[in-house]
Amino acid sequence: MTEPVPADVEFLKPAEIATKLRVAKMSVYRLIHSGELPAIKVGKSFRVPVAAYEAYVAAAAVEGEPSDG
Repeated sequence: MTEPVPADVEFLKPAEIATKLRVAKMSVYRLIHSGELPAIKVGKSFRVPVAAYEAYVAAAAVEGEPSDG
């Protein structure tokens, strides 16, 4: 059996993540289904813990020198 989620965990909807990342909702669903973005399922809906979203963004950050434009 799975462990219960602590009450103080905050969640984002896939649509909210899509807006923040400026991508299509389907792209977020692909990340969830591939396991790259951890999520829980509530009924037929997915919810992503804010900490998981922040970790994903941090891991996806590209390091390098800023371009001159």
